[in-house]
Amino acid sequence: MLRIRLTIAAFVALLVVVVAGCGSGSGGDGSDNGSSGSGAGSGLAAFAAPGSVVFAEAELKPTGELKSNADSVAKKLTGEASLQDFVASKLEKAAREEGKSLDYATEVEPWLGDRGGVAFERVAEGELSEPVIAVETTNAKSAQAFVDKRTAGDKKSASEIGLVGETLVVAASEKEFKAAVKASEGESLGDEDRFQKTMEAASSGSLADVYIDLGRIVDQSEDEADPPTKEVLQSAGIDPSEATAVASVIPQAEQVEIDVSSELAGNKASSGDVSKLLGSLPASSFAALGFAGFSEQFEEAIDNLDEEGIPPDLEPGELKSAMAQAGIDLDKIAESLSEAAVFIEGNDEDSLGGAMVVTATSGEAAQAIGSLGALLRAANVPGITAVSGQASGFSISSTEFGKKALVVVGKGDRVAIGYGLQQAIAGLNAGSGATLSGTPAYKAAVSALGKTPISGFVDGPAALQLAEAVVPRSKKDFWEVAPYLKKISYVGIGSGSNGELATAKIIAGIGK
Repeated sequence: MLRIRLTIAAFVALLVVVVAGCGSGSGGDGSDNGSSGSGAGSGLAAFAAPGSVVFAEAELKPTGELKSNADSVAKKLTGEASLQDFVASKLEKAAREEGKSLDYATEVEPWLGDRGGVAFERVAEGELSEPVIAVETTNAKSAQAFVDKRTAGDKKSASEIGLVGETLVVAASEKEFKAAVKASEGESLGDEDRFQKTMEAASSGSLADVYIDLGRIVDQSEDEADPPTKEVLQSAGIDPSEATAVASVIPQAEQVEIDVSSELAGNKASSGDVSKLLGSLPASSFAALGFAGFSEQFEEAIDNLDEEGIPPDLEPGELKSAMAQAGIDLDKIAESLSEAAVFIEGNDEDSLGGAMVVTATSGEAAQAIGSLGALLRAANVPGITAVSGQASGFSISSTEFGKKALVVVGKGDRVAIGYGLQQAIAGLNAGSGATLSGTPAYKAAVSALGKTPISGFVDGPAALQLAEAVVPRSKKDFWEVAPYLKKISYVGIGSGSNGELATAKIIAGIGK
């Protein structure tokens, strides 16, 4: 959560940038449809400090088809006639809550420029730092009059706001405001090669792009992050010290598309089509995600674990040799693996469950599950129980897992790791009963992605039902956006690659 203390003037700038960014767009194929797009940017990154971890920029005044698409999405999500009406109503409501009045049409719109940007310099204690906001103006005199009116006599404000040339800049403090001015006059995020290279991959015709420096976020989050975070990223082919990503937001009449490109810093992106495996998962799944090239990812993860060791039991270099003594050849198993997919089902905490399903070209992996279970039982590892009958393997019971056991089973050319025996068996037998591919929401997601193979899916209403059952009322942020989430019928994810770029297309279907 961000701790942001802003006057209404600052809030105007922030909300305009963020909300208008959600209404940016082009055609689904990423082609130009009348807008210059935000891929090239306007230079607002010049106000972001060097090394900023997140930067978002949006065009604030879409026209033509872009505007009609943005307004269509806004109407379906919010009930307002247009995106501008929604922004205005939110700003005017915020002003009333501060004991002030605001007329958006007369006080803001006359000076509001074409583009706005917001930057977050760092991550600390699991939170993004306070934002620095930059908004273009068309009439600096009117913008200054607005700022003067809104800040007059407001001595309680912790933010700093002012014009730098013809750009309205808002920061959380005088120190950060001066830093933004200094960046604009010297070195800034906009000057960095990694920023420029990443933004070149933004979709043509988009009106909102978000730059994320994954590497710096991981580095700055080391104290709060789970220690294996870097290993997980590396196993996915990502060098966490250099990885960056850009997401471009593209609204259409009945859906919102987000195109993501991630620079993998010298590593080749994984590629493949997991749509067949994904579609074979149980129809009761409200979320599913597939992984292509799982063999390479598993092999790299095992190599990293073997190299680093698993304290306190295994020293570096002992993992593979220890498994070999038990008759388990990890390298051979890795070579036999093919694809993997995860599914989650349930509508409350008690019924929540799911499994990871891994396919293989031989029975090596399934056979190894039985050997591993016997090894763990012989070592008197607590909570281990043999599983037999429909499949062979073992289960692990622990208070850390909650009410259900973690079940690892194998049969034929498949292995499943499930939260609950029923889910693990369902994973092994995926495709034998009702499947995701036969559900209306999944079909709609596949259709929306077009030629891009589906690799992830979320059933909007089912996922929200679970969230509403488990999220406490004290989490006000969630309950404030829940009415908008109710309008999302599905989320479809398609992934691919282009050399060192990992790409993804995320489409959210918006209901009436």
